[in-house]
Amino acid sequence: MRRLLMVGLAIVAGVVQTSLFAQSAQASIAMTVERKVDADATATVVTPVVTTTVTKPPSSAIQLESLPDTVITSLHHSQVPVTSLGVFVQEVLPGTLPPPLFVWQPELALQPASVMKLVTSYAALDLLGPAYRWKTQVLSTGHLEEDVLHGDLIIKGGGDPKLVLENIWLLLRQTRAAGIRRIEGNVVLDRSWMEPQAAHSATFDSAEFDGYPNRPYNVGADGLLVNYNALTLQLHDDPSGLRVSTDSLVPMQIILNVRRVSGACGEWRDKLTPHFSLLGHQLRLDLEGTYGKTCGNQNWVLQPYSLKPGDYAAVLFRQLWQEVGGELSGEFITDVSADLRIPTDAVSMIPTLVTEWRSPPLAEIIRDMNKYSNNVMARQIFLTLDNSVNAIDQQGHSAVAATRRVQDWLSGLGISTQGLVLDNGSGLSRSERISARQLGELLSRAFASTVMPELMASLPILGVDGTMSKRLTLQPMVGHGHIKSGTLDDVKAIAGYVLAASGKRYVVVCLVNDPNAARSGEAQDALLSWVYQHG
Repeated sequence: MRRLLMVGLAIVAGVVQTSLFAQSAQASIAMTVERKVDADATATVVTPVVTTTVTKPPSSAIQLESLPDTVITSLHHSQVPVTSLGVFVQEVLPGTLPPPLFVWQPELALQPASVMKLVTSYAALDLLGPAYRWKTQVLSTGHLEEDVLHGDLIIKGGGDPKLVLENIWLLLRQTRAAGIRRIEGNVVLDRSWMEPQAAHSATFDSAEFDGYPNRPYNVGADGLLVNYNALTLQLHDDPSGLRVSTDSLVPMQIILNVRRVSGACGEWRDKLTPHFSLLGHQLRLDLEGTYGKTCGNQNWVLQPYSLKPGDYAAVLFRQLWQEVGGELSGEFITDVSADLRIPTDAVSMIPTLVTEWRSPPLAEIIRDMNKYSNNVMARQIFLTLDNSVNAIDQQGHSAVAATRRVQDWLSGLGISTQGLVLDNGSGLSRSERISARQLGELLSRAFASTVMPELMASLPILGVDGTMSKRLTLQPMVGHGHIKSGTLDDVKAIAGYVLAASGKRYVVVCLVNDPNAARSGEAQDALLSWVYQHG
């Protein structure tokens, strides 16, 4: 024990750089260039409502000898000071909360990156229920004469996080089956499910987080989120030169101004600049930059950032409507408040339901979200937690109201919210904060809840799948952990459950905030291994 204490003190005194996060554990910390760096990916609603100053816990709460020596050694190798992390490890037992096995700075509120999705996941499962489904409705105005609609067709978004291509196609097939072939009017894309300032407006910019607005992890929430607002390009390295195509079903004209260069491929995405625009009823892509001759064939998932809100959805819906045999005489309208004027005194103009699409259940949505850390799905789910909206039209979902509800729910569970900062529920934020104890207590209570099976099944399996598929793959504990990971520049985190060799199960949380956080994966793996072997 004395040896551990001496080693730990030497590390604290001898580490080259002291963490900014330990010097000032307040909610407003100056960060370096902010960029998402791993698979915890797929727009940030910046509406922090908690401004509590987070103070460092008293020294009596920091027991250096409680950290396993393998973790301390790994931190030393990674040049990550022990003052830069928070750790919480606790056995989970039905009906009781035993004292933690060990903790380290458990009260220090830190940036969680994507492990914040655990808060969103458990809150949604508990408050909405695992069987909750989102609805996307098709309504019509006017009247139907044979198979011709004399009026507008309204596609009313309901916040569905997984309205992907095949589901849109099925929804439009249902519309055709309801008897509508030709629309003598417009198609209105109603995106009013969420308040306008939450995304796609003057107050939101996908480039704000890290300057990479085309990357899919920066997609903002949307009342009518179509195919995650993303498309895939195929880059073909043909003998005649670079060729680019897409399989997204969106008609697109592609203009290339790309120069082939020699040398290592490297970060090829950073050397290409895409610009999307609307060209009639199709998209136009202007692609400029350089592409290495050693890069070969690549797939590139992009957000068509430079388009106006709703343009991508309109082009996609028009194309799919034609493919199911539909015709349209009018246009696609995306600004409901400005362009849709329904005279309520005319009975024939009151929208009537044609059909609706219901999303997969919440439990399935959360599994998709957590396994691959889909940020925009997390944002959609978080907004859905706002229960203050009108129960009839379900309009104007707000991140501020969702934050209040989650805070009240946590307090009801007996979990302190001091220092907690919620933003968009995805973790892709520089304002969100949570402590290792808060996250650990949340996981302990979740394990004892009725939704434990759904939550645990949504988490990546250690060394097997999702964002944890490449961690500890050659160790005996493969498959013995359900762990959510999170990574941002200067942030690396893990949180979840470990089934130890003893048969006991433990909650494990480790949050690292430091300029060298990217190197701390070895220490986190050492922590998981120690719990598996000694827990």
